[in-house]
Amino acid sequence: MTGPAPTAPDLAAVQRRTLVVLSAAVALGGLGVTVGITVGGLLAREVAGSDAAAGLGQTASVLGAALVAVPLARASDRWGRRAGLSLGYGVAVLGAGIVVGAAALSSLPLLLAGLFLFGASTSSGLQARYAAADLAEPEHRGRALSLVVWATTIGSVLGPNLAEPGGALGSALGLPELGGAFVLSIAAFAVVVLGVLLLLRPDPLRLARRLAVGSGPAGPPPRTGAGAALRAVWASPGGRLGITAVVVSHAVMVGLMVMTPVHMGGGHGSADGTTLRVIGLVISVHVAGMYLFSPVVGWLADRAGRGTTVALGGVLLLLASVVAGTAPAGAALQLGTGLFLLGLGWSCGLVAGSTLVTESVPASLRPTAQGATDLLMGLGAAVAGAVGGPLLAFGGFGLVAVVSAVFVVPLGLVWAGARRAPAGLRG
Repeated sequence: MTGPAPTAPDLAAVQRRTLVVLSAAVALGGLGVTVGITVGGLLAREVAGSDAAAGLGQTASVLGAALVAVPLARASDRWGRRAGLSLGYGVAVLGAGIVVGAAALSSLPLLLAGLFLFGASTSSGLQARYAAADLAEPEHRGRALSLVVWATTIGSVLGPNLAEPGGALGSALGLPELGGAFVLSIAAFAVVVLGVLLLLRPDPLRLARRLAVGSGPAGPPPRTGAGAALRAVWASPGGRLGITAVVVSHAVMVGLMVMTPVHMGGGHGSADGTTLRVIGLVISVHVAGMYLFSPVVGWLADRAGRGTTVALGGVLLLLASVVAGTAPAGAALQLGTGLFLLGLGWSCGLVAGSTLVTESVPASLRPTAQGATDLLMGLGAAVAGAVGGPLLAFGGFGLVAVVSAVFVVPLGLVWAGARRAPAGLRG
């Protein structure tokens, strides 16, 4: 028995409750993610005894986030958002537990396997933004999605500050200090799993399908494969722009962001305390650009249009490449300005692009299409992160910025095509 369908006022109340639960889950989950990210590379270096191993930990986590996106989306498609999100954070609990064991055993292969599964927490946090849009009215869809993105700010700010208490906890438990941070991640993810299972009721996706809220055009049946789902998204001008905006924005953001600390440190792999503090400040400004203004970006996507917001994001990404790419290593103010613009451009592309992807397919196909889009986004980020180092070594940070700017060109071409298409794009 599914019970009677909620009335319009009841549906609004359900959506508000859904946003509260999702925002709390993403905030707490983000705390666990950033605690782990803060020390993951350091732990890999400590276990392997090599600076080169530090990058392997980040790569394993990014690939894990990308490759687990489709299975989690399929779980949501079959059983609802509650099942998909709780499964993702449950996998992250397992991954963090394996990392703790790897730290105790000083095993690099085990550590990389754990960090790969740990990446499911990032994928779950990203998919939560789509759950926020399931019951949203079309005119409020961008705002609903952006509110959950904004909640990530809490974990992103607080997480790195828990690395030191995590170290103390690790020592108290007889573990390597860096392994203690992942004990905190286990606790955070476990609470999220319980919270989602108990509180995300009714399930927003299953209810949306019952009510056909905001349903799109007719399309393939439920549980279509990822390839078919991507083709369905790509078939519409708005869908093409949405996928391109999400993938390009994320790749450009990662490519520039991960190389900035190396550039500021002089490319030597080490820096003094003062330099590290300045680097931390620049990255904090970047994170503020990514998340802090996402509700404004969501409002803009709803009011000015998805296409206009994507275009603004593309301009900001280009401007960020110019400002940051021309900055010397010690120009913290210029680099901070560039990375703030980079984060803001990413926010525009992610929020508006994700909304376009959601609107391009019917409710029956959305989870698979969304998961496949996040897979492409993660793979793009992995490629951008992998090529950043060789580009920096070959031509300096300026070359990294030039290549990043070139990545924006396909976004401009797809945007222009979507604007020309008949009934192609709202805004």
